Amino acid sequence: MIYILLSIICNIVVSILLKLARRYEISVPQAIVWNYAVASLLTYAFYKPSFTTINWASAPIAVFILLAILLPSLFIILGLSVRYTGIVRTDLAQRLSLFIPLLFTFLILNEPVSILKSVGISIGFIAILCTIPWHKTPLKNKGAVLNWLYPLLVFVGMGIIDLFFKQIAAFTQLQYTTSLFIIFLFAFAIAVLVLIIAILSGKTKFRIINLFCGIILGVFNFGNILFYLKAHRDLPNNPSVVFSAMNIGVIIAGALIGVYLFKEKLSKINRIGIFLAILAIFILYLAK
Repeated sequence: MIYILLSIICNIVVSILLKLARRYEISVPQAIVWNYAVASLLTYAFYKPSFTTINWASAPIAVFILLAILLPSLFIILGLSVRYTGIVRTDLAQRLSLFIPLLFTFLILNEPVSILKSVGISIGFIAILCTIPWHKTPLKNKGAVLNWLYPLLVFVGMGIIDLFFKQIAAFTQLQYTTSLFIIFLFAFAIAVLVLIIAILSGKTKFRIINLFCGIILGVFNFGNILFYLKAHRDLPNNPSVVFSAMNIGVIIAGALIGVYLFKEKLSKINRIGIFLAILAIFILYLAK
């Protein structure tokens, strides 16, 4: 369970860094570039991916490229979501995105649907509606639209990425860690290209502080994945325990940090949403 705790800590630190980016005038897009450089280096250092036996003709290159585009794009959306809607709602949207691959499994792969699974999914979607900050400002204002749009993009984006990762994991001709290294490397290349274009067009300027922030971001982003994988290796016969404990831990930790560190205000319905989120994940754990 220590690996789950370490993964939760790394995950929350990433959210905190994104939250602090605006306060210290950090460019999230620039930080993301160096984040993937560090993640690539650490993945190579820890897992020593091998490329000698790769059959590139059958490898899911298209999925690699799509993930390489989606990952940095979603990172930017995560930063905007944390900035405009808070760490609690962003983490909830991120964690509850698990319902997208679940629905895909039930509807496309025809996995049997039990009563507990149906109840858990229903409560989860109600929890998402409850965590949207409807109470802040009228929806006709632009700010109010962003208040629910960013968490929605996080929810959908994370769900799609999870489906792609499941496809990568199903490609048995290539080790998952090697695929992860390739994806990080592709993401870094795409992010660097975008950054160079932005600098040459005068839309942004290179700042050393963004490099340092990106290094820190990359360490904890990689740590989140590393300890999560180690938790699954430590409990190979109980993946649902790892997944459920991870999600519940992040929701609780995110709520505590958002409220007590950043003084975020939650309405009663938001608090109900957090409770329902935990309840939904617990029910799905029982359904497994």
